[in-house]
Amino acid sequence: MGWFKQLMGLEAPNANPHSNRPAAEPVPTTGPLGLAPGKGVMFDTTLKLLLDGHTSVVIPGSQEIWSSGTVDLGQSTWLSRYYMNDEDYWLQVHTTGDIAGQVESVILFNYLSYVTISSEAELRRLAGPQSPIGLPTYTHDGVEYTRVWGSEEGQTELVAMSEHVINPEDAYSVEHRSMLYARDTGLTDRREFLLFSVEEDAEGTISLSTSLGISLYTTDLNAL
Repeated sequence: MGWFKQLMGLEAPNANPHSNRPAAEPVPTTGPLGLAPGKGVMFDTTLKLLLDGHTSVVIPGSQEIWSSGTVDLGQSTWLSRYYMNDEDYWLQVHTTGDIAGQVESVILFNYLSYVTISSEAELRRLAGPQSPIGLPTYTHDGVEYTRVWGSEEGQTELVAMSEHVINPEDAYSVEHRSMLYARDTGLTDRREFLLFSVEEDAEGTISLSTSLGISLYTTDLNAL
């Protein structure tokens, strides 16, 4: 699907021109907050009551991590992503220094939708120039969010990221073009996030995922 790379600007300077990608870079066995595939995550039981009426994000019960992904943002800045056995939930930890270094933020995401894209026209309609993704504001379910990335007055380009993922059975890379929106919830240091990501996996499948997230404190969860 060469049209995808051309349209979304995913062709990196040193991109492999062949369909078979190189093996993904290794991801640390244990990441920030002691999180890792195979480990459990327990969320503070008081979160549901605290967040009730302030966000639509669902706080799950205890979860087990199936896979983890790492995004190297450069300048010793990292995103570590943990995907649960219950595929409705995933966790993102932003760190600086080492991958398991200083925790800058933690966000719990709920998947809202995941759509496979099969044509250039569909991509343009859902996440390209013909869509509202990338505009300064975005309204979802009657709630307005403000764009976090990009300073243009009009539509801005989606942000490219490369994620290296491991699970007990495989290791692979996923290329992302993403846009993040946020709004204040009225609670101290707790924002709600709306994340769109056009993704291409190692097999060349292209999809659009939409996730809704909420800021967490590091004390809101424990690795088991």
